[in-house]
Amino acid sequence: MSEISVPRPRILVVLPESKSAKELVVSLEEDEADVLWVHEGQSAYDILDTEVVNALIYPLRQTRIDGLRLQKVARERNASICAIAIATPEEIELGIEAMREGAYDFQLMPLNFAKIKAVLERGLSYQQLVGEVSNLQRRLDERYRFGGIARRSSAWQRIYRQVEQVAQSKTSVLIRGETGTGKGEVAKAIHQQSRRRGEAFVEVNCGALPEGVVESELFGHEKGAFTGAATARKGRFELADEGTLFLDEVGDIPPPTQVKLLRVIQDGRFERVGATQTRGVDVRLIAATHRDLDSMVDSGAYRADLFYRLNVITIEVPALRECREDIPLLVDEFVRQFAEDNEKSFSGISARALDILIEYEWPGNVRELKNCIEGMVVMSSREGMLQVDDIPRYINRRERTFSEVGFRVGMSIKEMEKMAIRETLKAVGNDRRRAAEILQIGLSTLYRKEIEYNMR
Repeated sequence: MSEISVPRPRILVVLPESKSAKELVVSLEEDEADVLWVHEGQSAYDILDTEVVNALIYPLRQTRIDGLRLQKVARERNASICAIAIATPEEIELGIEAMREGAYDFQLMPLNFAKIKAVLERGLSYQQLVGEVSNLQRRLDERYRFGGIARRSSAWQRIYRQVEQVAQSKTSVLIRGETGTGKGEVAKAIHQQSRRRGEAFVEVNCGALPEGVVESELFGHEKGAFTGAATARKGRFELADEGTLFLDEVGDIPPPTQVKLLRVIQDGRFERVGATQTRGVDVRLIAATHRDLDSMVDSGAYRADLFYRLNVITIEVPALRECREDIPLLVDEFVRQFAEDNEKSFSGISARALDILIEYEWPGNVRELKNCIEGMVVMSSREGMLQVDDIPRYINRRERTFSEVGFRVGMSIKEMEKMAIRETLKAVGNDRRRAAEILQIGLSTLYRKEIEYNMR
């Protein structure tokens, strides 16, 4: 085991006294682990009741040791504990059951120190990551939580600083970025940090409004101004008076309305549709778009003077694929949120599942990730940890071609089978349940093949 991520991890080894068990303990201690070695279940329970333990190595079936019960108690004390079950070749099915119940992995007898320590290293590293995410989430102050935003990437730290700089001014802000990146959350953050935080924050999606009603929605209308106008109605500018108006997808505003929008930005005055009386408002304007307004101005599709008034200060919101380090934090937050909303008990997501989510391109950005996690939580038939097979198939797709994996003419069927198993396991991050599904074999068969080909 190279350097374990947890400083001096405390490892509880529950194995009957034997030469191999003693050698394992010595080997772990040489790697600067704090090892607690006991020989039966009751002693293990006593330790779990009084000590903080990072990892547990235990047999599935031994005299005076009920492995699955011990694992359950350990997870009640520490939900993220790295539990590694030790099984005989005849106990593969029981090992699979242990993983379903929350074990990080299981290893077959005889004890292979290198493999056990490699699994420990991965499990403890993941445990630390979960802890860091949880601690970071608790420690994030209002500066990093405003508007529902919780990010730690350098790109988002820059956005936080920009928000703080512009929040106190009255200057118009243009927020640019792909659909689903969180432009609306940035707009809310600016409002919440401003002197207008006690006043209205009014949001309107210009792209969702039919062209014929945009002007009425923004500026209001008088009674009888058009068919169906049975009463006078305030527009969004009036509703946002003394507060903040957020125009989402401002690039979709039609040219005739662009003229009136420019006027109200310049002098704070407008007329309702069908009115002759001019009204004044004091509004902080924030706009957002996913469109290339520069090109639209060049082509004449968007007024240059309006663009320049909107684009006094620009905040660029990056795509999620450009700040993948934010994904673990976002996933953790969404799992907690949707577990609570749906009255389910989820403590997080497995390391292998998280790896797949991190690697995915997320064309729909944070909105797509949020919807994905909601679906996983709602549709999962288990509780505890979300797993790889909870991920939608369109995301969990890691197919490789025949030539990519190195098959060649002259290879034996056994060689091809071994390579297929090895490459499939590699592609799915050693998620054996998913690998078995892709290979169209039973999980037990997969484990037996690994033993046959000396892959465990």
